[in-house]
Amino acid sequence: MVKPISDTTRQQIIDLHTFGTSRNAIAKEAGVAPSTVSKVCKAAGLDFDRTGTRAATASKVIDAKARRAELKELLLEDAHRLRKQLWEPTVVFNFGGKDNTYEESQLPEPIFADKKNILSAVGIAVDKVEKLEKLDNDGGVQDAESMIQKLIDGIGIPDE
Repeated sequence: MVKPISDTTRQQIIDLHTFGTSRNAIAKEAGVAPSTVSKVCKAAGLDFDRTGTRAATASKVIDAKARRAELKELLLEDAHRLRKQLWEPTVVFNFGGKDNTYEESQLPEPIFADKKNILSAVGIAVDKVEKLEKLDNDGGVQDAESMIQKLIDGIGIPDE
């Protein structure tokens, strides 16, 4: 059963809207559901203009995509630098023992176990780049935009 709201609460909602208060803030202050605020405002011929919110959301999506592109470049550069180490001279060392000594030797290239670890790190970097590519090219951003639009539609924000 829907509990009717009082004329006082109805007027409070309209007054708060007039001051530019957000829908959720009005609902919290008036002690009603956000959907009630939307219905009261709609009946009074008022709406919540969210064009700025949409523009800000679109901007954040674009900024996130740009940051992912930068990260992909950096990860690929890291992978290249790591892979190059497979064939470069390397220092192996030992520290400790009963006399707590340090000894080192230079080898023409890393030992097998180190090469295996380097290749694992290269593979991880390349896999992360691939996942970022899928996010941007595989509908990840489009899915996010679609989800945001469904959210906007679900809470009753009118189209521009």
